Amino acid sequence: PAAGLRYKEKQALADLLNKLKGEGMSILLVEHDMDFVMNLTDRLIVMEFGTKIAEGNPAQVQE
Repeated sequence: PAAGLRYKEKQALADLLNKLKGEGMSILLVEHDMDFVMNLTDRLIVMEFGTKIAEGNPAQVQE
C-alpha cells in the first residue's frame, strides 16, 4: 500500500496502522519497502519468488 506514496503520506499510513495495532487489530500487510515494514511489525515473513526465506520479529529477520 505504500508504493508511490510521498514521505508524509507514508508517515500518515504508518500512523494509521500503528493506531489500529494499538487497538488490538491484526493486520496482514504485503509490502516491498522493508524499512517501512520493519518499523511497523511485531512479526513478519519475508518471501522471495513465493518461497519463505525468513520469519520472526524484525530483529531476527535483520540478522
